[in-house]
Amino acid sequence: MNARTKRLRQESLAAEPAISAERALLLTEFYRDNEGRWSVPVMRAKSFLYLCEKKTIYIGDGELVVGERGAAPKLVSTYPELTCHSVEDLRILNSRELTAYRVDDACLKAYQETVIPYWESRSLRDKIFAALPEEWHQAYRYGIFTEFMEQRAPGHTVLDDKIYRKGLLDFKKEIAQAIEALDFARDANAWARREQLVAMDISCDAVILFAERHAKLAESMAAACTDPARKQELLKIAANCRWVPAHAPSDFWEALQSYWFCHLAVITELNGWDAFSPGHLDQHLFPFYQAELGKGTLTREQARELLECFFVKFNNHPSPPKVGVTAAESGTYTDFANINLGGLLPDGSDGSNEVSHLLLDVIDEMHLLQPSSNVQLSRKSPDAFLKHTLQVVRSGYGFPSIFNADAVVEEQLRQGKSLVDARAGGCSGCVEVGAFGKEAYILTGYFNLVKMLELALHDGVDPLTGVQLGPPTGSAASFQSFEELFEAFRAQLAHFLDIKIRGNRLIEMIYAAQMPAPFLSVLTDDCISRGVDYNAGGARYNNSFIQGVGIGSITDALSAIKDHVFERNTLSLPELVAKLDADFAGDEPLRQRLWNKTRKYGNDDDYADDLMRMVFDAFFHEVDGRPNTKDGVYRIEMLPTTCHVYFGSVTGATPDGRKRGTPLSEGISPVQGADRGGPTAVIRSAGKMDHIRSGGTLLNMKFSPTLLSDASGLDGVASLVRSYFKMDGHHVQFNVVNVETLKQAQANPSEHRDLIVRVAGYSDYFCDLSPELQDEIITRTEHTSF
Repeated sequence: MNARTKRLRQESLAAEPAISAERALLLTEFYRDNEGRWSVPVMRAKSFLYLCEKKTIYIGDGELVVGERGAAPKLVSTYPELTCHSVEDLRILNSRELTAYRVDDACLKAYQETVIPYWESRSLRDKIFAALPEEWHQAYRYGIFTEFMEQRAPGHTVLDDKIYRKGLLDFKKEIAQAIEALDFARDANAWARREQLVAMDISCDAVILFAERHAKLAESMAAACTDPARKQELLKIAANCRWVPAHAPSDFWEALQSYWFCHLAVITELNGWDAFSPGHLDQHLFPFYQAELGKGTLTREQARELLECFFVKFNNHPSPPKVGVTAAESGTYTDFANINLGGLLPDGSDGSNEVSHLLLDVIDEMHLLQPSSNVQLSRKSPDAFLKHTLQVVRSGYGFPSIFNADAVVEEQLRQGKSLVDARAGGCSGCVEVGAFGKEAYILTGYFNLVKMLELALHDGVDPLTGVQLGPPTGSAASFQSFEELFEAFRAQLAHFLDIKIRGNRLIEMIYAAQMPAPFLSVLTDDCISRGVDYNAGGARYNNSFIQGVGIGSITDALSAIKDHVFERNTLSLPELVAKLDADFAGDEPLRQRLWNKTRKYGNDDDYADDLMRMVFDAFFHEVDGRPNTKDGVYRIEMLPTTCHVYFGSVTGATPDGRKRGTPLSEGISPVQGADRGGPTAVIRSAGKMDHIRSGGTLLNMKFSPTLLSDASGLDGVASLVRSYFKMDGHHVQFNVVNVETLKQAQANPSEHRDLIVRVAGYSDYFCDLSPELQDEIITRTEHTSF
């Protein structure tokens, strides 16, 4: 880093996250004065235009890429139209020990006097909760599943290359042509399409206006600047903002600025929390980089400086905080924007290039939480690209994660996407697969697979609360075989997935009718040609996902039951259930026997791994292909983010020896400490899952730093990754840190503030994690050899 980027990075790290009431106040003001004046999409677009016209803009000293979501770095906007914070929420955010958001008296007053009085009962969350049936509320309340869209708008959207080829004025021409082509005499939806297209057109004007305001500010700053070099930079910034995103970018700097304005526009308009990403940034930037190097208007060092300034912008944006109980529990500032590197080109050739390596260097040097990054590794990817990736990985903060680009393409082809669209796609957020710029792929929430077995063992009754949650499927004494028990598990699974999907469909309809996203629709193929919003099925592809949690835990639990109860007959099922209900009190020898003498997933043991496949197949068959309301279908994913900790807290003791309330396994990783056969055994077990039938799986591994300290260690990990991907494994990521370091950081956090670890699909500061999550990461197996 040069002096500029060192300073910008340090300023970003030092800035304290704080809640800004500005967006909430402006939106309240607009809706209070104009409620009911226009159609819903036009109201949304005009409110967005109002925000772009009125919100405070900021250009920091020395910045080269400009624009903030809030009034300054780390000032976090709120979205009361989606979910309105209570005063108590704000006080919790201000006072919580970890990942706090400062809330000053002015913000509290604004909420008390203006925001809450208007949005209480008007927010989409209030409307969703009022509409959902009691059976959904009960399942949600007792930890069967979570719901993403009760807190935030649909996310996990990734941009393709269109904004590097076209400007917003070009999109306005396409919108005008689409309006002209409407058939008001024969198409019953023509007027609705027109309103949506008009809203899209207004949203383009809003972003052009937003950029123009930055141009004027940069010019006024240049006029007052006495430093000749900075004066020229400000004039160039002004020229950039006046040109993009109204027009297609013509150089590397403009390309970064154009993306950043589009990013800000999407997350200002609506996308309150969840992963808007630039996609294949290396592929998108490479033509500009190559052309300017050839002309002599850009050097590699200048490109690197611009990319470092660009990374700082992501780090300036903590995720908007949650409400309700989640305000107390949510433990990360990460906004889940994820940059893809490498992958494939549309013709199937290797997609890595010099900008890919440049970005790897930036990731390694900047050492920032945001943006997240991943490498899409194909059979076509050179070994040098993988080795460079692993050199960054061994720095020890979990970036970048590694995806199987060939499997990602196959997964999308199975979902019915074209080969070109599949190759141009990749992963966002944590591990989710989508067709970039062409798909609304919506994560709807996590599902507690382990709880289904617990209910099956208790005839549908939740043993922690005594509430009859699921259907009666038989008492423990009634099961005469393992197969009968598994059928009871399947019945509980089917029952609650029906409840989840029925609720999802209701939520989808509410979003489609009441919360369109006109600007995001402009950026997503085929919303303009269809005249349909992103949230209403306008995208070319519209998949919805449910994320299964605890596959390792339920596999080991089933293995223990099958072996100890039905095959070796060391105890009866009612006896085992009684021990679970007592949390093994008074029988630690039994718990140890179950923990140590059960054949477990993660050790390349077909006995356990076949059970993992049974659970995966059951989950897949209950979800995959079920229709959503947007002419798309439901798919499964296997990841938890941090929900394995929450789900563990609402799940009793399990037959594998796990104690009540402790975390479940995370992702498709083995139960923490249960994988004793080394990393090769782990990938062989995980490779038995049919990843191609998923929309993403997450495998976490932890290595001792000494293992990757030399060339032979890097070669070993490279071979491990290649081998796993030959098995069609979807994803793998690494923590390179030893247990002692983690324990020292837990005991003395002030001395380890910069320790970053891989949590699930993202990295975070270890000392900002909850004690439960810290303990879970510490107990993951640390591999010291291959």
